[in-house]
Amino acid sequence: MDYAIIRLGGKQYRVREGETLVVDRVKTDAGKTFTPDVLLGEGTVTATVVAHERGPKVRIGKYRRRTGYKRHNGFRAATSRIEITLGAKRAPAKKSAEQAQPQPAAAADDHVKGMPSGYEDLTVAQVTAGSKEWNRPMLEAALEYEQAHAARKGAIAALESALKAKEGNS
Repeated sequence: MDYAIIRLGGKQYRVREGETLVVDRVKTDAGKTFTPDVLLGEGTVTATVVAHERGPKVRIGKYRRRTGYKRHNGFRAATSRIEITLGAKRAPAKKSAEQAQPQPAAAADDHVKGMPSGYEDLTVAQVTAGSKEWNRPMLEAALEYEQAHAARKGAIAALESALKAKEGNS
């Protein structure tokens, strides 16, 4: 990907290497660099403030007929001209490094004994629907797995409520 999407001053911009943008005034001094938030894209984005400028004048006129009321006002937005530099791509995420290691031993450790088969691949909606039919040991094992690995709030809430319902029925 030869572009990135950044957030700057509450607005999003699609930027490329060497591109110059006129944006709302930034606090960084002219000639200095800063790193905006990168929303999409690989690598780092560095922005160099080329100059602080003011936008074109906007004339505002108010007029009410037959009363003699006339008011005029003007406005020039404070802007900054920035130049974009796309940096080197980021190092691979830690998950990629972990995937390079042998997985068979780790896969055996991920499955908690007594957990429903194929639980790791279930969505939160499927967990919610299935938790009504599972027995207490299955629910406890699934809850233990969620708290240790996935930590999905919806799944944890569904499992806890199913456990409470099982306690009420006992």
